[in-house]
Amino acid sequence: MEIRRLNPRLGKLQIYPFERLRALLAGTTPNPALRAIDLSIGEPKHPTPSLVKEALAASLDGLSVYPRTAGLPELRAAIAGWAKRRYALEALDPESQVLPVNGSREALFSFAQTVIDPGAAARVVCPNPFYQIYEGAALLAGAEPLFLNDGMRFDALDWSGVQLCYACSPGNPTGRVLDLEGWRELFALSDRHGFVIASDECYSEIYCDERKPPLGALDAARRLGRGDFRRLVVFSSLSKRSNAPGMRSGFVAGDAALLKSYLLYRTYHGSAMSHSVQRASIAAWNDEAHVRENRRLYAAKYAAVLPLLEKTSLRAEQPEGGFYLWIRTPIDDAEFARRLHEQYNVLVLPGSYLAREAHALNPGRNHVRIALVAPQGECVEAAGRLVQFANTL
Repeated sequence: MEIRRLNPRLGKLQIYPFERLRALLAGTTPNPALRAIDLSIGEPKHPTPSLVKEALAASLDGLSVYPRTAGLPELRAAIAGWAKRRYALEALDPESQVLPVNGSREALFSFAQTVIDPGAAARVVCPNPFYQIYEGAALLAGAEPLFLNDGMRFDALDWSGVQLCYACSPGNPTGRVLDLEGWRELFALSDRHGFVIASDECYSEIYCDERKPPLGALDAARRLGRGDFRRLVVFSSLSKRSNAPGMRSGFVAGDAALLKSYLLYRTYHGSAMSHSVQRASIAAWNDEAHVRENRRLYAAKYAAVLPLLEKTSLRAEQPEGGFYLWIRTPIDDAEFARRLHEQYNVLVLPGSYLAREAHALNPGRNHVRIALVAPQGECVEAAGRLVQFANTL
């Protein structure tokens, strides 16, 4: 019997980083004398706040209702209120400029399917290294990914044909934040070439200095006189901010015209958030005390781990945001990760798995990403083993 062909674009997708990591470690046996410490995945391990769990439990009758794709007005209002407070916005209309989504991951992917015209030789700019969803979204929308290597100037790229640009600030895995001049330049390019900017800000609430919250795209637009947020949408989530990755709750905000089209797409996509999760999300967006405590826990881990790594040849710096360490390795990053796992039972992610060969180099090569998500004691123990390992190289 003849088998019908599948979507040929699926064949362009590359293996996900964690599948590559499993293949790298296949056949190796980690040191049985040491307990396993997994710092490879950016999954928050701090407890979900009680106020979120209580709100979820109190709203279970919402499971009996079909939710609207646009979400509850109360949730859109809570998100808009949070964004106004966080970014000193004069206005953000909850009806037309905010849309709840089931986590930033699915929204970052599906948004590309809304805005890309595949018949126009479309290109999509992605940071490099990057979150692999950007590349997959571009490819499955019929566009060509174009990579902006870490440290490259915007004007080093040919922006012709670009329809969408993904920004990630604070960056995954580097933790770097795009400053106001960087946003000014990117907005100018958007005006010149007409592309849409999708700003992934799921790490925006993880930072160590309470006096220096990372600049967000909405705030940058406001400061630069772009209060209509033209051709700009921002993606955020409760996963990292509120330690609630299992809720799959986030939002998209910005250009009202883009969100109108995106809502139409999502209506057919069947991706409405349950009322129970929406009620719990309202509680989370309306509270900042648990977020400050979350930051305190991460700051304590950085303060404990970074001085230990200074005793080695490994180069690690405090990131501007997020919960990763982006460490330069003295040997090949995949070999570093494999030997560290085998000899010291610590799992980290090779940086080259998070990047693509572009402009004659892979900017993730000779780096590893370490997620400081485990309890502080485990992070400190893992850092001690890293020190021992690095001193053997």
